[in-house]
Amino acid sequence: MPEIAAPRQRRNRTSLAHKVSYAVRHPQRVPAHLRRAARDAWLRARHRDHIAYYRAVMASDTARSPEGAVGSASQERWLALGQMQFDYLTEHGLKPQDRMLEIGCGNLRAGWRFIDYLEPGHYYGIDISPDILVEAEKTVVRRNLQDKLPHLALTTDLTLDFLPSGWFSVVHAHSVFSHSPLEVIEECLAHVGRVLAPDGFFDFTFDRTEGTEHQVLHEDFYYRTETLIGLAEKHGMAARFMDDWELRPHGQSKIRVSHP
Repeated sequence: MPEIAAPRQRRNRTSLAHKVSYAVRHPQRVPAHLRRAARDAWLRARHRDHIAYYRAVMASDTARSPEGAVGSASQERWLALGQMQFDYLTEHGLKPQDRMLEIGCGNLRAGWRFIDYLEPGHYYGIDISPDILVEAEKTVVRRNLQDKLPHLALTTDLTLDFLPSGWFSVVHAHSVFSHSPLEVIEECLAHVGRVLAPDGFFDFTFDRTEGTEHQVLHEDFYYRTETLIGLAEKHGMAARFMDDWELRPHGQSKIRVSHP
């Protein structure tokens, strides 16, 4: 883990000092943040449940840009981030015969590469947003992946109760927990062990802080590594911080969860 990253990870982005400093350094971004804050207040007034709230966020973002809705500023960045996720898992042993569950599959930024690589029917993607799943279907068509028989499903929680036990050798969640309050993360960690094969693993990324855990609006959440590892262990799983992911050009960190 590069030592130079630590000061950035200690920042509390909700503090007044950080907000003022950021506004001075990036004045061009202030109007967009104010629009985002206004949307946050409006949607929170209408949706007290976080899943319903974030589904509305995704509907708003997808209407503007499907790539932007999954955190990619351009088509080029969308492709690059998907390639990075794919390369990392194949370097860590992902094989065509593996059965993969992608939580928060989005518009298949990485998913289309996994679908193409895995054997037919071995990719299962779930998301809370019907709008982004429609875009995922379009990606399947654009990439001519219909014969790979990908499964795409809408979900309203992360209990994974409609999925088979011990079926998935790889479970993957990229930029999901970075938008999730702790109770949603714990719900997933409490149930993912049931669907995970005995020798399988679950990789997830998160926004890491080494200081005070905090959130920006109700969209972005920053956690300490030990908090998430502790949650996994609470539910009988082993977890470890993936140092080699820190070398990738991505702002989030990664934890791997497996059966003890």
